[in-house]
Amino acid sequence: MLDSKSPSTESNILACDVGLKRIGLAQYTQGIVLPLPAILRKNRNQASQDLRAILAQKHIDTLVVGLPSGGQANHQDTITRIKHFVGLVAFGGEIVYVNEDYTSQEALENLNYLGRQSRALAQKDGRLDSLSACYILERYLQSL
Repeated sequence: MLDSKSPSTESNILACDVGLKRIGLAQYTQGIVLPLPAILRKNRNQASQDLRAILAQKHIDTLVVGLPSGGQANHQDTITRIKHFVGLVAFGGEIVYVNEDYTSQEALENLNYLGRQSRALAQKDGRLDSLSACYILERYLQSL
């Protein structure tokens, strides 16, 4: 039985791992977490419009955004940048921030079976970022 905080299988949740070059995406739908193609960032306006379009197209209820824990002083700039970007998206649903520490490392470790060139391509085309978004989404789901 689901408690009131648990997402139902009808919930549509999107997680994003916001970076300077790519925005990794993962969706929770029908009870499963799926990576989506990453948004390749040309500028923040284009990226926020692309994200807004995906949120509308997929009928997303909740946007989960990865943030560094802020344990180091240099993370504050990143936190500020990510929150500013999310503000540009103009999403009317619920926005939840989740600790993203080490999700990129976890994602990279899960690609160890790939050869060096394939891992490099996964980093470049955004697959690694979307896998990281899957971990962010799983952390959110586990916290419920």
